[in-house]
Amino acid sequence: MLRFGDSARLGRRDFLRVGSLALGGLSLAQCVPTARAGTKLSEAGKPVTDKSVVFLFLHGGPSQFETFDPKMSAPVEIRSATGEIKTAIPGVTFGGTFPKLAQRANRLCVVRSFVPGDANHDIKTIVGKDSFGANLGSAFASAAGSNNPATGMPLNCVLFPRAVDPAAGIEQSGFGKFNAHGPFPASTAPFQPDGNGALKNDMKLNLPMDRLDDRRALLTGFDQVKKGLEVDALDAARQKAFSILLGGVGEAFDIGKEDVKTLEKYDTARLFDVTKIDKKWNNHQHYTDNAKSLGKLMLLARRLVERGAGFVTVTTNFVWDMHADQNNAHMTEGMGYMAPSLDHAVSTFLDDLRARGLEDKVLLVVCGEMGRSPRLNDKGGRDHWGNLGPLLLAGGGLPEGAVIGKSSANGGDPNSEPVSVQNLIGTVMHTLFDVGKLRVTRGVSRELLAMADYTPIRGLNG
Repeated sequence: MLRFGDSARLGRRDFLRVGSLALGGLSLAQCVPTARAGTKLSEAGKPVTDKSVVFLFLHGGPSQFETFDPKMSAPVEIRSATGEIKTAIPGVTFGGTFPKLAQRANRLCVVRSFVPGDANHDIKTIVGKDSFGANLGSAFASAAGSNNPATGMPLNCVLFPRAVDPAAGIEQSGFGKFNAHGPFPASTAPFQPDGNGALKNDMKLNLPMDRLDDRRALLTGFDQVKKGLEVDALDAARQKAFSILLGGVGEAFDIGKEDVKTLEKYDTARLFDVTKIDKKWNNHQHYTDNAKSLGKLMLLARRLVERGAGFVTVTTNFVWDMHADQNNAHMTEGMGYMAPSLDHAVSTFLDDLRARGLEDKVLLVVCGEMGRSPRLNDKGGRDHWGNLGPLLLAGGGLPEGAVIGKSSANGGDPNSEPVSVQNLIGTVMHTLFDVGKLRVTRGVSRELLAMADYTPIRGLNG
């Protein structure tokens, strides 16, 4: 809600506050200088490349075999339980349930030698020891700032199913907190626009319409802070503040504002009847939430980066743990629930970025916390495996149609130079930052500098 104090007590730094969010602390004093700074963070003196990252975390640990390394020449107990499909890259196949991504393989970067490092259920690739216990977006925001100075958009966001479907289950936090900011300031923590949560409501202008219509309350308040400011700068700041408050930020988080045809293109709820998901699995609701929300989450991610967000974490609830136990389906049934949504949502996202001229400006990362065991268990599932896991990247100016590394004959270990979580983080940081400029920027934390010094994945951006 928009709060106005008594005009006699109104200060320049605390004039404009929007509920508990306060647009990440955005105040009129911060609006004024950015009225001249242009629309890019780099133009405001930040050590960044003006690129964004969307990190799609597949919670539970997806199988490398049934995704992007099917190993069909291996024995039946090892090779992909869902078969394989030819891709747009000659000689390269994907798991059989990814026809749309297979058609776009010449626009992807597939890493077949990615070593998550252990088989633990956690969120180590996005929040872990290699990121000093912080979401990667918090590391970015520590140097880039909490908000885009041109739009007020939070630079670091995290999207769970409730961000697009209030009926979805609450986010999973038992294996790690996606909104952790570690050693970085609390202001860098990801903004979470969940369903009907308080933060999302705070982004709405909550003024009686009679006060809003004549604008006098706003204008009077701005006039109180004119003293000591240049009039032209103030007028630009006032225009900017109006734009932010009257829908600039709040509108971005509302996919209902999207073109109906675009919304239909992204929608994964229509791919199959979720009532047919077997309720004998304890995770049946997570399967349902994933199917209903993943496409819309990727649409929301696109809306945010298009409007100035720098790092967006996307995850559905805990659904990729395909042991074939009481909680989870076996590989073929589980991939039948999961793969169509992933295949469709990622493909639509990539096509949308290209159509909007954003594919070189936005890096997509897709991975989980680990991979899956080389052998199917006696129930047709796969168990935890930390020596190898799937990793997909696309966009951000990275090479297209790249297949990095290779795995052993049984698909359980790298058979080339291993790619580590640190290498993945290095690629992300080199995408987001002008690392040379970052190293000479005052006030940059040692933790961020350490992350920026991680060697990127060889063959991609360094």
